Amino acid sequence: MDNVVWRREQSLPKIATLTLSPSPDKSFRMPPSADHIRDMVQIALGHTPQHNAMIVYDQNSELACLLSEAYRSLLPGAISVDFDQNDAETIMSIWNTLSPGDLVILIQSTSFRLSRFRIRLELFNRKLKVIEHPHLSRIHKDEIPVYLDSLAYDPNYYRSVGPWLKRKIDHASKIELVCEGATLVYNSIFCGAKMNIGCYDDMKNIGGQFPIGEVFTEPEQLEQVNGAIKIFAFGDMDFTVNVPEKPVTALIEKGVLVDAPGAPESFQIVLDEIRKQEEVVWVRELGFGLNRAFTRTQRVHDIGTYERLCGIHLSLGIKHLQYKKKMFPKKGGFHVDVFVDVQQVTIDEQVVFKEAEYQMH
Repeated sequence: MDNVVWRREQSLPKIATLTLSPSPDKSFRMPPSADHIRDMVQIALGHTPQHNAMIVYDQNSELACLLSEAYRSLLPGAISVDFDQNDAETIMSIWNTLSPGDLVILIQSTSFRLSRFRIRLELFNRKLKVIEHPHLSRIHKDEIPVYLDSLAYDPNYYRSVGPWLKRKIDHASKIELVCEGATLVYNSIFCGAKMNIGCYDDMKNIGGQFPIGEVFTEPEQLEQVNGAIKIFAFGDMDFTVNVPEKPVTALIEKGVLVDAPGAPESFQIVLDEIRKQEEVVWVRELGFGLNRAFTRTQRVHDIGTYERLCGIHLSLGIKHLQYKKKMFPKKGGFHVDVFVDVQQVTIDEQVVFKEAEYQMH
């Protein structure tokens, strides 16, 4: 296969101007992209007019208002429910009228709670398709354009780079993350990589949290991770993105972050909290973000959204719901995302990521 360098401008769909209202600030108008919403619904989720749709939303943030209006415009026949104006029994009774393959869209300024169950899991158990936009109140007003841009769905990009990365990872025995003056080496085979690329072929559930764009794994042998990395951003204890004045150097020995010399107090607090409960700071997830809307300078505050950044992120702490290891308890623990100031990534000595772009071979 000829080398392909996936650049951000290569094949993103054009943004269509769409004025959405109402919103809390009547003077504020965005061009969020009817195209992006349509492509997510129709291409990524495969929703058709033959199936019903339900939109559950609130009006507690600027972005929630924009998104709910956009989805209602795209799906005028959908059942539209204001979460704050209806009780749990009413919302659940409407869900009971839906059939497998129908679509539910959750637009949440925080995170909806009904009874004791997690809504998305309950909907998946009913074989419904789900688009979930949580924690929208964490997205600052000036970050809304970046968030909306991140919803662009380019199937040619996601459905080629994602499976290519998964194949590389699943057959790998060594991965290196190269930063300026620091290299982290994984001398291990890896757990089967998971993809979040808007393609749900052969998957039990269709949909999930949006925006999308990630392939992630972790080494089978965590103790075979050694070296150092530079961290340019990390998740704070309140789930927001913290960007120190200069990258933090983290030293990792046998899969454990042992020191971060010169790190700011905000990062030391995170490490201290993890050590207080878990004794040491394990490095677990190795994430390859794919979403080209997010860069080092184009950020949002919500860590769960920014995690899709086109680049590399790792998780600190023992918690990882996708990969079970006997050495860790099944429940509890920390999962703190950190973002690597990486210059180059190699898989079995082959460069797969360089200068913020994936290098397909």
